[in-house]
Amino acid sequence: MADTLLDDVACLLHEAADGVVVPMFRKLDEADISEKAPGELVTVADQRAEELISAGLRRLRPGSVVVGEEAVADDPDLLRHLRGGGDVWLVDPIDGTNNFAAGKRPFALMVALLSEGEPAAAWILDPLAGTLATARAGEGVEVDGRPVRTTDAVPPVGELRGTAMTRFLPPAARSAAEAGGERIGELLPGQHCAGREYLDLLTGEQQFVLFWRTLPWDHAPGTLLVREAGGVARRFDGADYHPADESRGLLVAANEEIWAEARAALVAD
Repeated sequence: MADTLLDDVACLLHEAADGVVVPMFRKLDEADISEKAPGELVTVADQRAEELISAGLRRLRPGSVVVGEEAVADDPDLLRHLRGGGDVWLVDPIDGTNNFAAGKRPFALMVALLSEGEPAAAWILDPLAGTLATARAGEGVEVDGRPVRTTDAVPPVGELRGTAMTRFLPPAARSAAEAGGERIGELLPGQHCAGREYLDLLTGEQQFVLFWRTLPWDHAPGTLLVREAGGVARRFDGADYHPADESRGLLVAANEEIWAEARAALVAD
């Protein structure tokens, strides 16, 4: 991997944020927002940012494939590349589109690189907070240019702080998570932005986050970042998360012991 790749992609995300996304925040007209699936919004900012980022990534790695959220909405067959070889980029041009469309924060821009089918690098940018996380597989993670590690501490369940994204959970799983949440020290409301949840885990604002839907552009960047910082990202059955896996349910935590505590509290067997 080229030494400048982390910086080059970070610059590309800043370019998309500064040139497209942030200027359109709270300035969208009704015609700029549409529904691509029930409850799933897309804006012209998503589309323009994905076009800019995708073109830039192809320039950085000629011959690479870009699998962007909005492109997949038009051509789901693009997902086959996640099981292929070579360099494959996953792009979420605006993670938290519903927030963005409503004029609310947080939202983030996210990219992950798969090389020969395995996560190789990741980027998450929260442009309003000015927070950027980057990682290479096997080389650790930096947040705003500083190396970070998730906590090694293991608080008791009654002192844990984290999020359970219950919106898409099946009824039985939602009931289990809500009941178990009463044992958690502080169960936070979901921010409707996976990228921000991952950043908050990296910076110690929370110690775990539970998801049901695991679309690859939402989770390939964050799971690599958390793992490189010392955390874990696993399915409810304990299997490591991989972006080509289409199953549901994901629990991400700052360390092994916190993962086990959160799973015991929130996940029904």
